[in-house]
Amino acid sequence: YQSRGGPAEWLKPYTDDSIRELGARGVKRMLAVPVSFVSEHIETLEEIDMEYRELAEESGVEFWGRVPALNTNNLFINDLADAVVEALPHVGRMATPTDSLVPMGDLESLLQAYDRERRALPSPVVLWEWGWTKSAEVWNGRLAMVALFVIVFLEITTGQSIMRSILDID
Repeated sequence: YQSRGGPAEWLKPYTDDSIRELGARGVKRMLAVPVSFVSEHIETLEEIDMEYRELAEESGVEFWGRVPALNTNNLFINDLADAVVEALPHVGRMATPTDSLVPMGDLESLLQAYDRERRALPSPVVLWEWGWTKSAEVWNGRLAMVALFVIVFLEITTGQSIMRSILDID
């Protein structure tokens, strides 16, 4: 799932077109996985949960679901905090003062706004070529491994292809 809007071309196939097409092919169960969204908001609660559910039902789909967002899950929030702490030593190095989205200033001033119990900063981390921190990559890898494990486990225990079952494809 990816929302569609703005002047740039968005990923295809569009969600609404896919729902109609799969419904026309006889798919009875669909599960939306909005991987870009880490919290519930208007697109998850209104567009996906209500508008797309209605479209799916109109297209013959009998079950519509959505994977919940991480929201304030403690593991996610702690990892997000770790990513911020890892990035603090790099404030001001990633962009010039005129185009930085991070408040400029000395590290001590920035830390005054941060939780006093976590004042010890790690040494600066080496950023990955595309800019992700190590903790973001670890979190992404964990989610991918859990998903793969679940799919393999279900395929072994049921003897059926999970994607074929989910999409009801013969």
